[in-house]
Amino acid sequence: MKISVPIENGFLPDEYSKHAASELKTAGCPNQSFPIHIEDAPQGTKTFAWTFVDFDAVSECGFVWIHWLGANLPASVTDLPANASRQPNDMFIQGRNSNASPMADADPSVAKGYIGPQPPTTVHHYTLTVYALDSELDLKEGFWLNELLHASEGTC
Repeated sequence: MKISVPIENGFLPDEYSKHAASELKTAGCPNQSFPIHIEDAPQGTKTFAWTFVDFDAVSECGFVWIHWLGANLPASVTDLPANASRQPNDMFIQGRNSNASPMADADPSVAKGYIGPQPPTTVHHYTLTVYALDSELDLKEGFWLNELLHASEGTC
């Protein structure tokens, strides 16, 4: 399977990160999700799910920072447009990001859906994982990462 997202000089374009214009932020956090293009999904794929996380955050905050969780995107949708996270849709459901953690002490309006990279100091490396699944996951809007991982066991 091939996944592509926009990259400029090795980084997400500014509109998807801490360098976004103020109109692309909620409570000071970048909220416009980047587009995702999927090709060559395995035969039998019914839905896609994804995680977008920052493992480098462990040295800064003590845990892996979750930027975006999505699930139950139909396999017929291979182009997720920019800002899909904040647009009303019935194509997929979204989970909680790390702003939902009581340790983050963040505005609740940014606790679900996409929140862009905002590394406080050095450059961080981010991991987007897209799962091709053979079924729809039994998850509700606002699910947690561990719920996604448990629900997808054996469905990849």
